[in-house]
Amino acid sequence: MASKPGERKLQILQTVAQMLEQPKGEKITTAALAARLELSEAALYRHFASKAQMFEGLIEFIEQSVFGLINKITQEEKSGLRQADAIISMLLGFAQKNRGMSRVLIGDALVNEDERLQQRINQLLDRIEATLKQSLRMAATQGEMGAAVDVGARSNLLVCYVIGRWQQFSKSGFARDPLAQWQAQSAILLGK
Repeated sequence: MASKPGERKLQILQTVAQMLEQPKGEKITTAALAARLELSEAALYRHFASKAQMFEGLIEFIEQSVFGLINKITQEEKSGLRQADAIISMLLGFAQKNRGMSRVLIGDALVNEDERLQQRINQLLDRIEATLKQSLRMAATQGEMGAAVDVGARSNLLVCYVIGRWQQFSKSGFARDPLAQWQAQSAILLGK
């Protein structure tokens, strides 16, 4: 039984994430969540005002994790090209380690939920794209890429690639490894 403040809230979010890891990807209802936790639905609503708030909690976890790792990469890696490579590898690996979160990232888990949740994921993806653009701009100034490279188009392509890999991973029932072939494909996508 959860006893510390916030412990039950964390347990609820972890259970939602576990339910999202089911390959069939069934819709998560508060009734199913309450049953899994052996709680009443009313008990869930003592911790979260709505199911949308539960998904917001998952998105906050994703944002904190992903941008914490991106900040670490950009601080430690001085090569713009290696920064971009490391960021893409981290994003693919994040989905691999957090299977249920990949369904949130591609919006699959957010279908029929509050539209602001998808908007928040879109903002997260825009921030990732802006970070990649900055790394690619740095790579161009460092002479790692041709100066004529359209870094906006390239960073958008990289985000589309990541979303596609997340999509394949999720839609395959988590069988298709999102990191498979990244080393070979990175040479094409990053122009290494």
